[in-house]
Amino acid sequence: MKSLFEKLFLIEILKGLALTLKKLLFEKPVTIECYDKVIPQPYPGFRGRHALVRSELTQGPICVACHRCERVCPSRCIYIKTVEIEEGGKKKRQLAEYAIDASRCVYCGYCVEVCPVNALVLTEFYQYIGEKREDLYFDQERLLKNWDEFIAKAERPYFNPFWKPKGIPEGFFSIVKRKAKGV
Repeated sequence: MKSLFEKLFLIEILKGLALTLKKLLFEKPVTIECYDKVIPQPYPGFRGRHALVRSELTQGPICVACHRCERVCPSRCIYIKTVEIEEGGKKKRQLAEYAIDASRCVYCGYCVEVCPVNALVLTEFYQYIGEKREDLYFDQERLLKNWDEFIAKAERPYFNPFWKPKGIPEGFFSIVKRKAKGV
């Protein structure tokens, strides 16, 4: 008779709902309690917000528009447009637009690893949000701004372990990666 009464009036479900309402109405959320007070330090090589490395000479990106990062990206979140210019009688490819949709990115780091000139970086910033999808779409200017912000707040010189992954003979790297300091 007792089990029929419990089944008929859904006693277990009502107990669960009462517990949920008690937690929602009378207790502080755990994430809000801890998040502001404890700021974890990311480990070296942490894969956070994207940035394009700014050239000190031209003040633009050092990207050579080879499209390797775009081709290797498993989530297809990198978009590159190039223009061909004539310089000294030779056609040369130049970067026109560079964009990353961070809402689609899986932060695998393949794009950083494959870049022959170390132009793309996954910085150590992990606290970034957006109210709209467009806030997580990084165009070229925003990527350069991310680099400036990262370098301004860097406590140590920037080194990315993906520039020279361990276990790969140095002869396989581009000249830029062979000369990179840190490994």
